Amino acid sequence: MSGSKSGPTHLIDVASLASELVGDSPPVLLDVRWRLGGLPGIDNYRVGHLPGAVFVDLDTDLAAPPGPSGRHPLPTVTQFQAAMRRAGVRAGHRVVAYDDGDSTIAARAWWLLRYFGHEPVRVLDGGFRAWTAAGQPVTADEPRVAAGDLTAVPGRLRLLDAAGAAALARDGVLLDARSGGRYRGETETVDPVAGHIPGALSAPTTGNVGADGRFLPPADLRQRFARLGIPLPGPSGQAVGAYCGSGVTAAHEVLALALVGVPAALYVGSWSGWIADPGRPVATGADPG
Repeated sequence: MSGSKSGPTHLIDVASLASELVGDSPPVLLDVRWRLGGLPGIDNYRVGHLPGAVFVDLDTDLAAPPGPSGRHPLPTVTQFQAAMRRAGVRAGHRVVAYDDGDSTIAARAWWLLRYFGHEPVRVLDGGFRAWTAAGQPVTADEPRVAAGDLTAVPGRLRLLDAAGAAALARDGVLLDARSGGRYRGETETVDPVAGHIPGALSAPTTGNVGADGRFLPPADLRQRFARLGIPLPGPSGQAVGAYCGSGVTAAHEVLALALVGVPAALYVGSWSGWIADPGRPVATGADPG
């Protein structure tokens, strides 16, 4: 079963997941909780997590070390495959990822699994907060899982490099998933340069979810993206892409677009990768530039 506000593939709600977990073939659960400047996700995991969930670390499992390609570059094929096999991911078997925020980190896991060729993956809508708010059980017990057999084959989703992002900002639609203040260059708490890629449109991921951290209904998402000039519903031939600070939050934008049938490319290097080259242009203010 899928979540009540999603298509059949990308989201699952708490009630549906609880039902699947007591079935004959429960999905693999990935706990990907992480917060910039907060407690390490593994600490939260050890306090309590969904029964059967395995912790997967954003920095070491879902990204390569930071460098010229940005703060959260793509993991290598070997790195990602090993992490998913440790978590018990098997070819063709369902996976559900969750975090404790608005699904930003879970969306990164969702995107990576699909990029590396694993289609049956969903995000728990509302994440850990929704699970506990519904009175569902948590445990501190760490499961013993059988090793998975996932074979990671990269390239199943479209990637952008810096040149591709610049071209898309000029000729298509490139969405900046960061806060409006960072887009405008009014504040920058993470990266050394403030502003945005010239031509990109501001579309903070906070606009994809409600106050409870769940994704907006598809009709509301369609209205949001239509206001940004993205023809809906469905693919229109116009290229769409997204970036953020380090390629994590932008995956949330790609997921939100997928919920309304719009395929979008991801600029994984994102702003941290863009500004690694001081020769690349920077725009500030509310105008795309």
